Amino acid sequence: MTDSHLPIADMLKDLVKINAVIATELIQLVENSSRLIRGGDVPDTCKVQHQTLKKEIIGISEKWCDTCQALRSYNLDHE
Repeated sequence: MTDSHLPIADMLKDLVKINAVIATELIQLVENSSRLIRGGDVPDTCKVQHQTLKKEIIGISEKWCDTCQALRSYNLDHE
């Protein structure tokens, strides 16, 4: 990769990370909203699907961006 491509590559890595944060936070927002609407707990099937989606999103972000450790620990340890 030439020096002129490095800023674009860095920008794309940053965008992948930002999009992963947005995606995982939206999943959490949906889950929290569901909890409020239902007046209780979210169905286990939804929790499992949300966790699977978060893992997939984090996996994609880690594939392209090597600074996503905080994203992983926050989302997978934050229940």
